Amino acid sequence: MLAQVMPGTEEFLNKGMVAGYLGTDPTADSLHIGHLCGIMMLRHLQRCGHKPIILVGGATGMIGDPSGKSQERNLLDTDTLYHNQECIKKQVAKFLDFDAEGENKAEMVNNYDWMKDFTFLDFAREVGKHITVNYMMAKESVQQRLNGTARDGLSFTEFTYQLLQGYDFLHLYKTKGVRLQLGGNDQWGNMTTGTELIRRKLGQEAEAFALTCPLITKADGKKFGKTESGNVWLDRNRTTPYAFYQFWLNVSDEDAERYIKIFTSLDKPTIDALVEEHKADPGRRVLQRRLAEEVTVMVHSREDYEMAVEASNILFGKSTHESLLKLDEQTLLDVFDGVPHFTIDKSLLGQPAVELFTREDAKVCASKGEMRKLVQGGGMSLNKEKLAAFDRIVTADDLINGKYLLVQKGKKSYFLITVK
Repeated sequence: MLAQVMPGTEEFLNKGMVAGYLGTDPTADSLHIGHLCGIMMLRHLQRCGHKPIILVGGATGMIGDPSGKSQERNLLDTDTLYHNQECIKKQVAKFLDFDAEGENKAEMVNNYDWMKDFTFLDFAREVGKHITVNYMMAKESVQQRLNGTARDGLSFTEFTYQLLQGYDFLHLYKTKGVRLQLGGNDQWGNMTTGTELIRRKLGQEAEAFALTCPLITKADGKKFGKTESGNVWLDRNRTTPYAFYQFWLNVSDEDAERYIKIFTSLDKPTIDALVEEHKADPGRRVLQRRLAEEVTVMVHSREDYEMAVEASNILFGKSTHESLLKLDEQTLLDVFDGVPHFTIDKSLLGQPAVELFTREDAKVCASKGEMRKLVQGGGMSLNKEKLAAFDRIVTADDLINGKYLLVQKGKKSYFLITVK
């Protein structure tokens, strides 16, 4: 999990309790799994007896950080930022203990609280004069935006971002005794600006450190946390626990071996044993199953994990009508995302199944004869219950969540029908 670390950091951490912070901009009302590595760093920090502080960038989130970005991000209003902050705190509380007894309980701070009354003239005098433009220009994140890799160039607002982040470190150093900043490796330039500002303001003897985790990518080099439909979010309303579970279950063997070390709290002997077990029989996907279980339980709950496993069994294994009825609408749609999907009018209910499922707009079977043979051979189900008769009447009582019919033909062919 370690990418870069300033000299002396490890020795400093071994001296006693250290307060360390990690920043995140509240640009959405949920974190996604791209944020998880940083959150796990804070979790490890607290479990080792240190004090974790998560900084929500209410002020810097209004500007946007150029690090790793090819264009300037949209600016958000204060109401949206505050809403996003509250949502993020609820999520982070699953990883960090905000109610711990003792000095190392987790804290959340918002840099808007100390930046909102800071005038531009004050900032220029208090901060700007201590860091040279030459120093700022040398940062890799700035260079990338200036040398043509970004089509929009770099605004002055974004250029000053590293000073704002540096001031956050200085403020937390003075007010909360923070000596360590954690973050992704794309933040290294901003973080070292903070340690430099602290030394220039408070003297060379002021101890401040930075430690980064690698930017997590997949084995093929692509960005971690993205799927065909976008980010994998921690908020169940954006990404259902089932879809979340499936993401981890479907990672490659190589990725699973890396991710289980980063995104779980399993100890080394346990992970080593899982890796050996997996290598002995990769087809059982031992690593992926354990990874998916650990992360889904940690982010959501044991109940959500069990529901995700049950939902997976509906499509890939044996399951019952009762299992199907337990699914909420979004999970149902996630489970059957890739199957043929038809839409019919509600007025068609009350007809025999053989009439309904051979229509042009709901062609589960090519003909009535084919359907008759399938039903007689026990090869057709409605909502996970065998169709005993091909002419059984389909009514509104059969609808799942009041609007869906799930038809199964043979062992593996599913059809989802929406009734409107």
